[in-house]
Amino acid sequence: MAIELPENVVVSKLDELANWCRKNSLWPMPFATACCGIELMATGASRHDLARFGAEVFRFSPRQCDLMIVAGRVAMKMLPVLQRIWQQMSEPKWCISMGACASTGGVFDTYAVVQGIDRFIPVDMYVPGCPPRPEQLIQAIIDLQDKIQAEGTIMGDEFELPARQQPKRALIELPVIPAPAIHRL
Repeated sequence: MAIELPENVVVSKLDELANWCRKNSLWPMPFATACCGIELMATGASRHDLARFGAEVFRFSPRQCDLMIVAGRVAMKMLPVLQRIWQQMSEPKWCISMGACASTGGVFDTYAVVQGIDRFIPVDMYVPGCPPRPEQLIQAIIDLQDKIQAEGTIMGDEFELPARQQPKRALIELPVIPAPAIHRL
């Protein structure tokens, strides 16, 4: 004998419900510089309307955000600020690297510009382009929402995975290679 449920009752797994809530209520923390920052602002404006995808609440307090969007080049002087903001964000948190400069350093191949933020903080989505169009950022947010729906758990076990906890490449000390011995005749 089957139990009949009323029309206003939905049955689901708790993990799926929590993931649905997480993916549809992203609060971005913009870390924007230069031309990519202008495209990020255009994404939140009325023409592209990021609010349709549940990510319209741009907050400038890291304790209220769960999605960091790094748009544009990051100077080495700004890197400690970026890392501090990332550490102050509460779990679960995600990161989008927007533009060629944030992803690889772009045309700024100098000692003063970070050559990819993924060397210092974990990045979930990359948005290519110089600067990328607002449609590309919207697609990255949609892809991130799919990723959140697929992998999240209510207890946040996915953030304890060894791959996410490994030290970043730039923070690992490189081995010292001894200089070759010079033989004099």
